Amino acid sequence: MVKRTATTLWTRSMRRTLTAMTRTAMRAGTQAVKQALRAQPGLPKAKAKTKSRSTPAKPASAAHWRTDLAVGPAGARRYHLYKPPGLRRTERLPLLVMLHGCGQDAHALAAISRMNQIALRHRFLVLYPEQDRLANMQGCWNWYDTRSGRAQGEADVIQAAIDQVCLAQPVDPKRVALAGLSAGAGMAALLATRHPERFRAVAMHSGIAPGVAQSSVTALRAMRGHRMTGVPLAPLAAGVHLPALLVIQGSADHLVAPANGAEAARLWAAREGAQAGGPRTVQRGARYSAMITDFKTRGRLVAALCTVTGLGHAWSGGAPSWTYSDPKGPDASRMIWAFVAKQFASVRD
Repeated sequence: MVKRTATTLWTRSMRRTLTAMTRTAMRAGTQAVKQALRAQPGLPKAKAKTKSRSTPAKPASAAHWRTDLAVGPAGARRYHLYKPPGLRRTERLPLLVMLHGCGQDAHALAAISRMNQIALRHRFLVLYPEQDRLANMQGCWNWYDTRSGRAQGEADVIQAAIDQVCLAQPVDPKRVALAGLSAGAGMAALLATRHPERFRAVAMHSGIAPGVAQSSVTALRAMRGHRMTGVPLAPLAAGVHLPALLVIQGSADHLVAPANGAEAARLWAAREGAQAGGPRTVQRGARYSAMITDFKTRGRLVAALCTVTGLGHAWSGGAPSWTYSDPKGPDASRMIWAFVAKQFASVRD
């Protein structure tokens, strides 16, 4: 009798435990689904002084912002796609791929950059691949881990997302460009050097020059400004050129040494045999001034270096009240689109 009673009590206890675990798992699963389906076509209103994630006031139309998965050698990665309204199957629109930095996600970069608003005005699609926190606890793209092949694997997953969007949406495959912030800039450079024929332009904002780091240790050294001289970029096939590069770098960046921007432009220019022109200073209103240097060969723009005076490790001209965003700087999003659009204009049908 005692034995049966003990068994009964143990069984009831286990049932209660399993029930509690199931309810917890269901709540977690529901929350994960809600987070996966969160959407924002534009800029949400900020409620706090420093926000690292966006919280839209209301759900966005699925026709304008969709979420999907891409699968590659490094596993699966979620991505978000912004589509301007009234999209027609007969159209062939440009595609801009935006890669977030550490401590961010796709929603935060969309909010900070306000690139969707520019896409609405100029009619192009914006793709936001998103790093998995299981692959990097800080949400960083592992752009530097080339020795183990981890960086190349993540680049291939991003490329898979691009391919999916190009197949499923009315995208002009000849007008695809990359832009990234910090770790996203490093990944953008890696993608551009691995598949230069796939992209017309690439923009690196506050990133590390390609080929400078091959591990987390060398990446940290480069970020601090030590041993950041990159190896020459690999030769390309005959007739293939690197996509035009725009580098935006803050002179007061305390996380990525400002000299990294100059090194990225130098490596790009050296690979194409381009020479630097005279720097020019640009300033609009009360915004930070910027010094711009173009690198050209035979009249073709290979790279442009934009050093923003006083800008830290933040998106220049970004939305206020967000981390990694400085509204005082010149508008990086407008600069990027103007640069990219100019490269697209030279595409032949």
